[in-house]
Amino acid sequence: MNDLIIGIDGGGTHTRAQLADTRGNVLGAGEAASSNPMVHGVDAAQRELDLAIARAFANAQRPRERAAALCMGLGGAGRAREQQELIAWARRDIAERVEVVNDGEIVLAAGTPENWGVAVIAGTGSFVWGRNRAGETARAGGWGYLIGDEGSGFDIARCALRAATQYADGRGEQTNLLNTILEFWKLDAPQEIVTRVYRSGLTHADIAKLAPLVVQQAELGDRVASRLLNDAADELARGVAAVSRALHFDSTIFPLALTGGVLLGAEFYRQQFLRALQKEQCACEPIARVHQPVMGAVRLAREILYSKKVRDSERIRG
Repeated sequence: MNDLIIGIDGGGTHTRAQLADTRGNVLGAGEAASSNPMVHGVDAAQRELDLAIARAFANAQRPRERAAALCMGLGGAGRAREQQELIAWARRDIAERVEVVNDGEIVLAAGTPENWGVAVIAGTGSFVWGRNRAGETARAGGWGYLIGDEGSGFDIARCALRAATQYADGRGEQTNLLNTILEFWKLDAPQEIVTRVYRSGLTHADIAKLAPLVVQQAELGDRVASRLLNDAADELARGVAAVSRALHFDSTIFPLALTGGVLLGAEFYRQQFLRALQKEQCACEPIARVHQPVMGAVRLAREILYSKKVRDSERIRG
């Protein structure tokens, strides 16, 4: 065992690992597919986590060895059972000290000065998580693509598909979304959407790739696309408002950390979201765009290692 540390960001689409020294200097990075244990199961999550770590060591041109500390920020790892399984596996094979946190926690660590405030994730899925100065935490969303993920790429895409097919039926408002989706998927007729969605092996992450098309059409003035984005932004902002109330931020300015492909990749949508926050009377400052949430996992891995060293030194003094 040495003093290397590992941080991991396991999102709905990718798993990113960074190998660092104890000062937080990144030595190597690796990437694999999604490691969400809720969607893919713990065994599949472990395979992708292990692959991302192996690639980080390879990228650093170092032989793989046991690390001193590992922090994994994973979507879908909020339940104790999944956390315990992953921790047991990682302690056996990866690192001496291991912590599993939700993906919002590493975004907060990466994007706020003192690791308190609210983190918002809007990529393939969505999630809002926060912590106040007293250490109390709260969350909203994160219920998964079938029953939640409001304001996410998948949610926007699903609503766009519904609006497009309703227009194709003659029971919905005219929208350019129908032709845009047909062109994107290289389909000849609206009826082919059914086969593409249900029989071609598309994942929810694949469907979420339609979200940028909705943003594009809204920017061009499509009323249906604009309404869909407004509704999505409102839902996401309501999640922030719920978390801020739970953490007693009602009359307090609090830091906000944003990440995810939809929020970071679409200025039009991000501005709608920020306006929706104002309607919810959320006062946020500073507002950070977090392009590498994995750096928050590295920060937390350092804290794990530091806390161990402090306890060891206290034990020696005692």
